[in-house]
Amino acid sequence: MPDPFNKASAPAKLGNLWSDWLRRALPLPAAALLAASLAQPVQAQQAPAAPPVTVANPLTRNVTQWDEHTGRIEPSALVELRPRVSGQVVQVHFQDGALVQAGDLLFTLDPRPFRIAVDSARAEVARNEARLALAQQQLQRYAGLTAQRFSSEADQDNRRGAVREAQAGLAASQAALRQAELDLEFSEVRAPRAGRVSDRRVDAGNLVQQGSTLLTTLMALDPVYVTFDASEAQYLRYARAARGGFRPTGGEAGAQVQLRLLDETEFGHEGRVTFVDNSFDGRSGTIRGRATIANPDLFLTPGSFARLRLFAGDAEALMVPDAAVVADQSGRMVLTVAADGTVAPRPVQLGPLVDGLRVVRNGLGPQDRVIIGGLHRARPGSRVTAQQGSIGQSPLASAR
Repeated sequence: MPDPFNKASAPAKLGNLWSDWLRRALPLPAAALLAASLAQPVQAQQAPAAPPVTVANPLTRNVTQWDEHTGRIEPSALVELRPRVSGQVVQVHFQDGALVQAGDLLFTLDPRPFRIAVDSARAEVARNEARLALAQQQLQRYAGLTAQRFSSEADQDNRRGAVREAQAGLAASQAALRQAELDLEFSEVRAPRAGRVSDRRVDAGNLVQQGSTLLTTLMALDPVYVTFDASEAQYLRYARAARGGFRPTGGEAGAQVQLRLLDETEFGHEGRVTFVDNSFDGRSGTIRGRATIANPDLFLTPGSFARLRLFAGDAEALMVPDAAVVADQSGRMVLTVAADGTVAPRPVQLGPLVDGLRVVRNGLGPQDRVIIGGLHRARPGSRVTAQQGSIGQSPLASAR
């Protein structure tokens, strides 16, 4: 007799009662079929198959490595033009924003006061020349009288002193004349070097003060400077590079750089690092560098931003498709597949894109199996079915 308190027999009893009721309530064929289906044990569901993904070993290739920085274009020389004498502006000789050559006349101050000063200085020079001539004549005239004892030595000493005093007065007046001529020359403000001027800050008729009034600015645009900041790790890697180096020494150019503007796709401008600062910035931990770029067509404009690519040496590098790199809050990583099919994330340190493939500098080995296809089906810690693929040369490299 079955135990009424046996929990294992409860389902069997319920199934028997349900079958008896069906036989009485339904026609015989339908009741037999339904009862037979209920009597069959429920089969356990099979586990789903591991999703397929495509894996491949990183491509090992000797590449020229470049590091990209955001650079700011600056003029190779910036001159603030201020008057060297005070006066009134009588004429402006340039168009705002024009290209000028060294020595071109830009502003003219009223020259009349300076010409008067020159004439006065010349008259003073003539007066002192006459005084000197008279003193020399008196010295010669009384030289014989002193020798014959008709004049005392004290009088002769006074005449020698008068000659020296006249010579000093003449030298001072000649210096004053040169200063007056220089002031007259400074009444014409000329371009100290070739470049592009800004707009005029004063117009004709304005009074300007010596050394304080800004007339305009002049920028030298060929070549131009591009400044950028490099981290300490980047600086050490550049400094240890086998070719070129990073810090220029002995007047030699430093590492090679390439530049592209924000609307350009190719790095079409080339130059060299010509300056590296003498210390790191204590707040940012970076060091400032400067590259010199030729600008014969004057298209590179100071103040604009550009992407600067700095030569980091030739070395073997591991490369993966850029689409195989994923990101989360902790950084960049790639997904790899272990021997048992388990997906494992690998944090990586990335380099630049080279011919469409991303350089992996750290965090990945040449034997790792990287997921390059089916990333949406892979989750860290899950199991997948790995299908072997390969990382070939990018079509960009073939096109080049």
